[in-house]
Formats: sequence, C-alpha cells, structure tokens
Amino acid sequence: MAAQAVREGFATIVAAGGDGTANEVVNGIADVPQGLASVRLGIVPLGTINVFARELGLPRDLDGAARTLEAGREMTMDLGRAEFTADGRRQGRHFLQLAGAGLDARAVELVSWSLKKKTGPLAYVVAGLQALREKQSVITVEGAHPSAGELVLLGNGRYYGGSFELFPGASLRDGCLDVCVLPSVTAWRAVQTVLGLATGRVQRFLPTRSFRLPTLTLSSRSRVSLQLDGEFAGELPATFSISPLALRVIVP
Repeated sequence: MAAQAVREGFATIVAAGGDGTANEVVNGIADVPQGLASVRLGIVPLGTINVFARELGLPRDLDGAARTLEAGREMTMDLGRAEFTADGRRQGRHFLQLAGAGLDARAVELVSWSLKKKTGPLAYVVAGLQALREKQSVITVEGAHPSAGELVLLGNGRYYGGSFELFPGASLRDGCLDVCVLPSVTAWRAVQTVLGLATGRVQRFLPTRSFRLPTLTLSSRSRVSLQLDGEFAGELPATFSISPLALRVIVP
C-alpha cells in the first residue's frame, strides 16, 4: 500500500500502528525508485511499545499526533539496512530503530499474537522466558571491532524495548549503528539486563562490549533468529549497513 501511494504521487505517508507497521511502510516506500527522496514519513503511534515514536519524541495521544502531522516539521535521518536469510533465500530489508540477533529475536519469533493482543508487553516477557530455556548460540561479530557473544543488539537510535536507553550515545543522524554484545545469556543475566535497562545503567550490571560501526556482519554456526524493529525477520548470517540521512520523517 505504501509503495502504491508513492507511485500515485503522495508526498506524505502516515504509518498508524507500532514499530512493525512503521517498518513495513518504510520498506514499501523504499521499494519504489526515488521513493525515499520524494516522500516523507509520518507516525501515529498505536502499537504495543512504539520505540521509534519515543525516539522521535512524538506525542502518544491521537490529538497530539494529529497536531504534529499538521505542523509538518521534518528532519532527515539515517536508515538501517540488513541483508539476511529468510525462507531459505537472501533478502534485504530496511529498519528504523533497532535490530537484534539471539534471545530477543527468538522471543519475538515465539511471541503469541493472541496473548500480545490481550496483555501487550507481557507477551514478550512470556516469550523471553520460553527462549531462555533453549540453548543459546554463539554469534560472531565481523567488522572493525571483532567480537562474539550470545546476544547482539544494534541501535540506530538510543532506545530499546520502550524508553530504555540501551544506546545512550546513539544518534539517528551520525551515519553509524551502535552495537552492544552480551557474551552469555542466562536467567541471571536476563534479570541483570532488566535492572540495567530500568536504571539506565546497563554497563554497570552487565559485562557488555559496546562500539559504533557503519557496517558489520553477524554469523553463527547454528541457527540464530534475527529481528528488525521488533519483528521477526529471518536468521543469520546477516550484514548490516547505514544509509546516511536517507529518510525524511515528521517530528514535533
């Protein structure tokens, strides 16, 4: 639908939903030649968590969102891209806010749609506990800062999982992805992660390795799930890159 709107000449396309909806709309825009240059994205945050809307500082009520769209102030921002495996073949997809490989992606893959509609974010907690019972695979990070761990998170912006600043130094306009590598994933590590996210001091609670890169590749010897903007996308290996200032988005 977004791609068709671009072809029909619309100058603004509004995604009314959560992070997954915004991701779908952006990929539709990008599928059309010169679509990103000719169209700007608006957001009405109606999803479960709305991480990208929080990153932009958008009002989360309908009246506020409508006023923001009417004012039409825009900025240009970086757009992430992942090349990965899905349904047995290589695919490419853009992402706005974040990506992850390992436990969080597996939880997204396992989440119950019906439970999510009933309980909201609690459905991700239940899926995360399911994923914790599985054996965690080692993920290799290939790039300027080689590393390895059982969970790798990538941020285009600061926030992850809500208003949690997992990537405090990240910017939507710096031409890089912020990378956080967790060496091991256990139940105790999961508790530490929650404490770290809740207090904004992940580095204090967890032995993570963090760095910033414009491109990197993640791989594993066993199957590892991949999520983009909180939606299951496929599996590793995956190569990530940034398109600097490629997206026009309406902001407060």
